[in-house]
Amino acid sequence: MTAAFVGTVALGTGVGVWASSDGGGEPEGSARQSSSGRIAGTGADPEKPGTPSASPSPSRSYPLSRTPRTIPAVRSHTPARGPGWKPRHGERVVVNDAELADEGRLIAGELGLSYAGQKNDVRAGDVRLVLGGGGGGNQESYTMTVRDGRVDIRGPGEAGVFYGTRTLKQEVHGGGTAPEGVVRDQPAKPVRGFMLDIARKPFTESWIEDRIRELGDLKYNELGLHFSDDQAFRIESSSHPEIVSPDHLTKAQVGRIVALAESRHITVVPEIDSPGHLGAVIAAHPDLQLRNVNGVATRGAVDISKPASAQIVDDLLNEYAGLFTGDQWHLGGDEYQALTVRDPQASYPQLAAAARQRFGSGGTVADLATGWLNDRAATVRAHDRTVRAWNDGFFRGTSVQPDQDIRVAYWTGKEIGARPPAEYLAAGRKVLNYNDEFLYYVLGQPQTFVYPTGQRIYEQWTPRVLRGTTAVPARYDGQILGGSFAVWCDFPHAQTEAQVAAGIRMPLRATVQKLWDPGKPALSWADFRKLADRLG
Repeated sequence: MTAAFVGTVALGTGVGVWASSDGGGEPEGSARQSSSGRIAGTGADPEKPGTPSASPSPSRSYPLSRTPRTIPAVRSHTPARGPGWKPRHGERVVVNDAELADEGRLIAGELGLSYAGQKNDVRAGDVRLVLGGGGGGNQESYTMTVRDGRVDIRGPGEAGVFYGTRTLKQEVHGGGTAPEGVVRDQPAKPVRGFMLDIARKPFTESWIEDRIRELGDLKYNELGLHFSDDQAFRIESSSHPEIVSPDHLTKAQVGRIVALAESRHITVVPEIDSPGHLGAVIAAHPDLQLRNVNGVATRGAVDISKPASAQIVDDLLNEYAGLFTGDQWHLGGDEYQALTVRDPQASYPQLAAAARQRFGSGGTVADLATGWLNDRAATVRAHDRTVRAWNDGFFRGTSVQPDQDIRVAYWTGKEIGARPPAEYLAAGRKVLNYNDEFLYYVLGQPQTFVYPTGQRIYEQWTPRVLRGTTAVPARYDGQILGGSFAVWCDFPHAQTEAQVAAGIRMPLRATVQKLWDPGKPALSWADFRKLADRLG
């Protein structure tokens, strides 16, 4: 028997019609594998007094429940016998802590329920969100118990409880009924990101907000915004309004983007790339442009021997620290053209002189660039931010070393002198995976880039595949914090916003599946795609 449930999707994005079924499940005595291949058992799950038990009494009325079908797949499900849970008009979402009010209101609106706030009583059909317990120390872990027509979602942190509500939403959306039993879930990697280049191609506030909602439902927790490059500077500035491009986001718009992201437990990671990729700044300050020994301008690069170059970048870093409230910052550091020539010291004597003055007679242009990176890291660190930089901003053989706390955003091994990932890992550095052979969606497909497919990511990539197609040794897994799927807009008119959204839809889902659980997925690619279509 089936019934139709109509629920209003949160934030006014429309109305969803969800088919739901009563009960349903697998043959009695069956067990399902989690996405990493573990067999989910049927053992008890002790809960605190007064909360739903994870092991309902056996009943001949219902078969053993099925494993939930979600993206990313849940790590573990203990099946049980019972009708499961589906939303009905007038039922409640309640919380045990006021800190969960946002999560409670959101899932209530999405499922057409009423948000009742903090309550201790128990009613039929309740969805109860509980802060505390349910997953050990991992703030992104949660336990979801479906029993006796009620749902209990609990976790040690708000993020985990939020992810539990995403699982519930997907279960209802995909099949109508959340299956009886207990889900225990947590991500394998703490960083699950999507990076967007809004410098080369301006994206509207509404498009970015739609992606945030999509990312939140998929349990991503980072949104990177690359908003400064040679082509444009895309966010309003009070310290240097002269550098801002006509088509830009206002600070009010960015504030709304950041607030929406925070409500989905997504950290917005800003990037002002330097000392290269600063063409938009140089257009307003041509005196800062780097020139070689022959006076020829070097595209996009500022002259880091000039104090004014550092001053303007620090002005911007300090200004935007008040706008982007998350704890992460991307410093860029890649493709500084002074270091792509055969003899940087001869080609850029002013940089060589500045390096010797600061670091002694053996100082090199690479040392000076490393000093620049460390100085910018210090500026951002003063705002309690954790910093990262592209891997080609770290140079081999320098007397000056990048600060140890700067994380390596590893994107390519194709650059001149590029170091393999194992060099950074062997030095003890923490690394983020932006592998350009799997995770780079570059508009117009310049050079050797091709649009990545979700299937290739799903079947061949893991967080340990940092460069090319070969994984680094398993002993380094703990230093790989996660990764990001990236959209770069080298040819901004090659695709519309709608085409970009459609093109990245399955790659985003495949990427987060492998960041949540890097093991071989239980579903085939064809079944994973069907699931994605069913979930919407």
